[in-house]
Amino acid sequence: MSATPTTPPPALRPYLTARHELLWDEADAFAAEHVAPRAARMEAAPGRVERKVADLMAARGWFAVTVPSAFGGLSAGHVAKTILVHRIACVSAAAAAILQATLIPVGALLHFATYEQKGRWLPQVADGSLLLSIAVTEPQAGGHIGGIETTAERAGSEWVITGSKIHIGNSHLAGAHLIVARTAEAGVSTSQALTAFMVEANRPGLAVSDHRPGLGLHGFSAGRLDLDHVRVPEDHVVGEIGRGLSVAQSSSILYGRPNLAAVSLGIHEAIVATTATRLKTRPRYRGTLSDLPVLRDRIGGMEARLRAGRILAYQSVHLLDQGLPCDADLINAKYLGHQWAVQSAQDAMELHGAHALDRDYVLQRLWRDIQHTYPPAGTGEVQRIRLADAAFDEDHIQWSERLAAEAAWARPDPTAA
Repeated sequence: MSATPTTPPPALRPYLTARHELLWDEADAFAAEHVAPRAARMEAAPGRVERKVADLMAARGWFAVTVPSAFGGLSAGHVAKTILVHRIACVSAAAAAILQATLIPVGALLHFATYEQKGRWLPQVADGSLLLSIAVTEPQAGGHIGGIETTAERAGSEWVITGSKIHIGNSHLAGAHLIVARTAEAGVSTSQALTAFMVEANRPGLAVSDHRPGLGLHGFSAGRLDLDHVRVPEDHVVGEIGRGLSVAQSSSILYGRPNLAAVSLGIHEAIVATTATRLKTRPRYRGTLSDLPVLRDRIGGMEARLRAGRILAYQSVHLLDQGLPCDADLINAKYLGHQWAVQSAQDAMELHGAHALDRDYVLQRLWRDIQHTYPPAGTGEVQRIRLADAAFDEDHIQWSERLAAEAAWARPDPTAA
């Protein structure tokens, strides 16, 4: 499906500034010119990691969209980040995944790195010379942070890291990985047992397994890292020793959840647009399929879910840009954004009949791609448990509030043109 530049829907106006609308147009134009022509190639060659689109986005500074201008970034905030990921995902969820995956460790650096560390790494992200990954998930523990087995042991002025990480977004593109490892003995509380380290991809002992394509998101790499006694200096510790859980959890909530909500939203919009076009152009009786009430009912449900998901995605990051507590809103946007998009994808497959099964038809790609927004940053079960904490007023850690100073620096100026 090709990108057609559109103006933001009226329902989003309360969340957007004039600068946001310009960025919306810029992202649509970029997707039409650079992403759409490559989408079919990415799909046809799933074993190939897409590097050109990553380079083009990096050259625009989009990987530093939330980075303050003092470090070379766009200083544009979380709504701007959502616009970029959302609009790219309308055309290629794989391209949007490349963008959103680097934004998560960037957020971790913004919130936990020292000023010197920010000055070392963030300008490289801003000028496009460095992409990042965040490596938490492991072969045995999966996304269970408390089960992390990768260890980091102090050796003089260095740390020695050993272990494996899997499903690491941008594993084959990243020049450095933010790795969470265990630095305390067994029995120590998880809240004090983990530490985050920045590890350059060319460190001796770090190996990236060959790229293996997944069900969807062809062109995006989410591979395995193996660390065999990888040495990093003391100044590569991000945050305090023992605060790795905070680094991982806050990055997942403040960046991972809303990023995935934006990817789901882009896929959802493409699903509805593709289905509406099919029904309007497919002849039936003396009209088209879109004239049949039973089909209008189905696509009406799809449109309702899309509109609701759009509001959730943008309202939550608007609150984050305002420095307001919104952890549950970010979680809910990810959870329902995915769930609703999956339901619409299934409806679309059924409304298309056998045509949906054609290998080269775009809908098959959309159906496969949306499956990839479920596991990362917590499955649906994890999201519901966190939402239950909010219902019982037990969500004691509000990362959006605790890190409000950093989250609010991008508050839009209401007097801006």
